[in-house]
Amino acid sequence: MNAPIEPHRFTLEPFEARRFANLCGQFDEHLRLIEQRLELEIRNRGNQFELIGPPNVAQSAENLLRRLYRETKTTELSPDMVHLYLQESGMEDLANPNAHQGVALRTRKGNIRPRGANQQRYVKAILDNDINFGIGPAGTGKTYLAVACAVDALEREQVRRILLVRPAVEAGEKLGFLPGDLAQKIDPTCARCTTRSTRCSASSTWHG
Repeated sequence: MNAPIEPHRFTLEPFEARRFANLCGQFDEHLRLIEQRLELEIRNRGNQFELIGPPNVAQSAENLLRRLYRETKTTELSPDMVHLYLQESGMEDLANPNAHQGVALRTRKGNIRPRGANQQRYVKAILDNDINFGIGPAGTGKTYLAVACAVDALEREQVRRILLVRPAVEAGEKLGFLPGDLAQKIDPTCARCTTRSTRCSASSTWHG
């Protein structure tokens, strides 16, 4: 029988109601997000916390909460910001040490492995389905992994070429609500895709 996990306790100081509400988010959504992503339980009474989970994960969660609390002094937090802090810290890999070992995308410059549960699900969806939509904060690897999946399919000879297709817009129609013409809106994304493709593969079979 496994012994119960001893709660990891700490206190956030100085306690300021406005900053603490900012840290927790509406209906504690920031705390719930951290719980879900790190697979541990967060309990708190005021600024006193108990974290229930593996000791190394609990310690990392404390470090994250302290860092976020410092940010509340000057920044209004959002779920996207919490997501980015989790992503850049690599904490999801700590909570799921074997998660990134399941899928390896083969490229001429080496294998690429998705990190964390969300990237794993994203890559699996691309590999299992013909059409996918990647939605999420900037800097989380959506474009890079999508291109890596395309290069992997090319290297395995599952496809003959990679096509980067611009959206079809009727004359007089606008693409989205942001300012600028079609080229101004699309060219930066196309450039990011082609840049990532050259990083993954030395192949010339990339067509835009």
